Amino acid sequence: MTITLLDGGMGQELVARAGKATGLWATQILLDNPQIVRDVHDDYFAAGAMAATTNTYAILPDRMAAHDMDDQLEPLQRRACQIAVDARDAHGTGMVIGSLGPQGFSYQPDLAPPAEQAAEAYDLICKIQSEYVDILMAETMASVDQTLGALMGMSGHGKPIWMSVSVDDSDGTKLRSGEPVVEILDMLREYNVATVNVNCSMPEAVTTAIPLLMNAGIPVGAYANGFTKIHSDFNQVGATVDIMEARTDLGPDAYADFAQTWIDNGATVIGGCCEVGPKHIAELHRRFVK
Repeated sequence: MTITLLDGGMGQELVARAGKATGLWATQILLDNPQIVRDVHDDYFAAGAMAATTNTYAILPDRMAAHDMDDQLEPLQRRACQIAVDARDAHGTGMVIGSLGPQGFSYQPDLAPPAEQAAEAYDLICKIQSEYVDILMAETMASVDQTLGALMGMSGHGKPIWMSVSVDDSDGTKLRSGEPVVEILDMLREYNVATVNVNCSMPEAVTTAIPLLMNAGIPVGAYANGFTKIHSDFNQVGATVDIMEARTDLGPDAYADFAQTWIDNGATVIGGCCEVGPKHIAELHRRFVK
C-alpha cells in the first residue's frame, strides 16, 4: 500500500512560533511575518511531507469582514498560495493543496451560512487558488449542509476535490452536527470527490469514522488534532486559540500508533492537524513511507 503523507497543522504551529494568538489566528502571522509561514512549509517538507497545505484556512469573506479587512482577502490568498508554491519548488517535489476552512466558525456548523450562500464564497476563493494549487480541499466541514456548500463551490475549477470532515470527539460515527457521517457518502460520489478525509477531531474518533467512510469507494485519509477537547468558549469569530489545551499523551510515537490503525482500516492519506507538528510528520514518514 502506498501512503500519501500530508503535512501537519499550520495554524497552531505558526502561533507557537510567533508567540502570540489573536482573533486573526494564522492570518495574523501571514500579515506580520510571512517568513514564518514559509519556514513551517519548509520544515514539513524536510520531515517528509509530500504536500504543502496553504495557510488560507481562515482567509474567508466572513472572517475578513469581521475585522474590516474585506479588501485583503484576495491579496492574502495569493500571498499564502505563493508561499506554499515557493516552498514546494524549493523542495523540488510535492503537491500544493489549497485549504478552505468552514464559514461561520470552526466546529460550529449551526453558525454556517446555507449551502448556496457558502458556495458563492468558496467559488470566489477557488478561482484565486486554482492559479496556484494542485488540489482544492475543504477542511473541518462539520455538517451535511456545510459539506454540500463546499462541494458546490469547489466544483468547476478544473482541480481535484478533496473533502475533510470533522466528527464528534465522543462519537466518531457522527459529524459534529450530530448527523451520521455516512450521510455525506452519496454527495461525495455525486461531486466526484477524489479523496475524503477525517480531520481536526480526536484520533480516537477518527479511528471510528474511517471504516464508515471506506464505503464511499474512494481513497480515505486522516489527520487528527491534538486537543484535549474543543473549548466551549471557542465559538465565535475573534476567539483566540490560546484557550485550547493540547494533549500531553500524543507525541510522535503515540500519534503514529493511531495512524497505523487508520492504515490498517484502509486509509491511504495520512497527516496531522492542530498540535501535530514536524516531529510527528517525521515519525509518520519513518514508519509508513517506503
